[in-house]
Amino acid sequence: MSAAPFRCSVASAGRGEEPAGTASTVRAFLLLEHAGPWGVDALRDARLPDGLGPRIAAAAAAARVRPLLVRRPGRTRDASEGSRGLRVLAASCLPGGTRLESGTVQDLHEVLDLDLASLRAGGSSGLAPHEGTVLAVCTHGRHDACCAELGRPVAAALAAAHPEETWEVSHIGGDRYAGNLLLLPDGLYYGRLDPGAALEVADASARGHLELDHLRGRTAYPMPVQAAEVALRRELAETRRDAVRWRDRSVEGPATNLVTRAVFDVAGEAWTVRVRTTSGPPALLTCRASRENPTPRHEVEAVTRGDHR
Repeated sequence: MSAAPFRCSVASAGRGEEPAGTASTVRAFLLLEHAGPWGVDALRDARLPDGLGPRIAAAAAAARVRPLLVRRPGRTRDASEGSRGLRVLAASCLPGGTRLESGTVQDLHEVLDLDLASLRAGGSSGLAPHEGTVLAVCTHGRHDACCAELGRPVAAALAAAHPEETWEVSHIGGDRYAGNLLLLPDGLYYGRLDPGAALEVADASARGHLELDHLRGRTAYPMPVQAAEVALRRELAETRRDAVRWRDRSVEGPATNLVTRAVFDVAGEAWTVRVRTTSGPPALLTCRASRENPTPRHEVEAVTRGDHR
């Protein structure tokens, strides 16, 4: 009997890696509808015309905006859909000033006219304001097998309950925490989701709350601050989305033993969370990895009332 294939999500769970503090650090996203195939590198390999993928990637990189491809779960695009145009979504995830925009284009070259620098700064990209949320589930199997195997059932469950909000999305980071969900415009990453847990996250979000057990972090925050926010919310049993605001931080020490003191505002009162970030044992962090890399770990050392930087 042949051995089961290596799966990074199983290995990560076996190592006891905590999801908190692992969200990719991104302040703004650009989502482009493309039914597929996506290839290993979505924009590079998606067969967009005239070298458009690298051009969009370069424009997004210059503005420090994360470009992603999206498609509706379980569907391929047909000719009639093409006549209605391709959806484009843009999100700024700055806490206290999140913004979600949407539009359609007949030609993806039009995306090059968007003001991505303004989007990252919290302004408009040039698209129309879009009310509501986006539930983007990573299903990028060509990038990592776990994303497809664990993400597609999550996307199907969310699409059945929230068809307008749900999209499959290309690689968003942290394959070993699949199934992964990016919630926009708040920029919240959730991981280790199964269909039932994903529905709980969506229901909590609709009520203006966070689901802490699967929360990887708020993408606009540095990773240690993400871990600090989750720890503080657990300490205070505070799940309301906007009840905890990051105010400031101080850091000391090398990257391999970094101490972060993050200060938050909760109902007008300051709270400080001390987090030590170290490098755990090397491991294969994706299903496709050919070499081991360190596993960052965040240890919450103290949660105290007041500003103690």
